[in-house]
Amino acid sequence: MIFNRKKTTTRRRIVSLGIQAIFFFMLYLLIRAWTTAGMASGPAPEFISRDLRGQTVSLADYRGKPVLLHFWASWCRICKLEKGAIDAVSRSWPVLSVAMQSGDDKAVREYMKANGVEWRTIADETGELARRFGVKGTPSHFIIDGKGVVRFREMGYTTGWGLRIRLWLADALGA
Repeated sequence: MIFNRKKTTTRRRIVSLGIQAIFFFMLYLLIRAWTTAGMASGPAPEFISRDLRGQTVSLADYRGKPVLLHFWASWCRICKLEKGAIDAVSRSWPVLSVAMQSGDDKAVREYMKANGVEWRTIADETGELARRFGVKGTPSHFIIDGKGVVRFREMGYTTGWGLRIRLWLADALGA
């Protein structure tokens, strides 16, 4: 009788943990859907801009290989925490970053120099480019495949490995 009771208690705990895991996974999916609602999907919005070096840049320049389009801001603390991950990804994959509402070209260049940021960057002083992509907060990431299709979008902190996996998948899916 006591042995049977232990089995029942253990089984209840396992079922309870399973239900809790499902609940938290569903909660995660709902929060993710809410944070990415309104962000660009499908064919990426085209644009032509100038980077901080004065060179013309567009997403068409990245056709053929996936690119990470990374929206960040100088005032964003999470963006500062994420810098190492973006640096690591930029050594293996193309990264185009957009400094959202962080000042003019000069202010962004000074910030980047002071903080060791070396990615190709567009200063989006007014936030117009961010609005075109539906960016509501920073950091925001778009993985765009070699054909110009947004394959993944994320708002908030993400890891270098998470970005690499998404870039690899975009490469495989976009082939």
